[in-house]
Amino acid sequence: MAGQDRRQKAESLGQRRLRLARAGEQAAAECLERTGMRVLDRNVRLTSGEIDLVALDGEELVFVEVKLRADLDSALAAVDQRKRKQVSRVAVEWLARHHGLDRAARFDVVAVESGSLECVHVVDAFDCASED
Repeated sequence: MAGQDRRQKAESLGQRRLRLARAGEQAAAECLERTGMRVLDRNVRLTSGEIDLVALDGEELVFVEVKLRADLDSALAAVDQRKRKQVSRVAVEWLARHHGLDRAARFDVVAVESGSLECVHVVDAFDCASED
């Protein structure tokens, strides 16, 4: 019986995290749309990994990493070199699948504060990371 209680608590914790993550991604998408960007794709999962949002800013494709944290500084810091490489791999795969390797693209980060869902949008946050 105790094992079942732990599983139920873990499932409810997982469900809460998922709900909060979805709310953060929705807040990030709305933040981008308020600046005139158009969200093309969400929660992209490809063989090379996943990326949160793909958007269009004018004619430029934008690959967006959304980080939800208790404070905005730690959210921005969470996009480390490992994450930049992973997002870059997904972006290249996405572009190849959509015949867009010749298109201009950039990488943005939207940091979302988990309590208020306040967003900070960092435009051109990093360059395409190499596999060094």
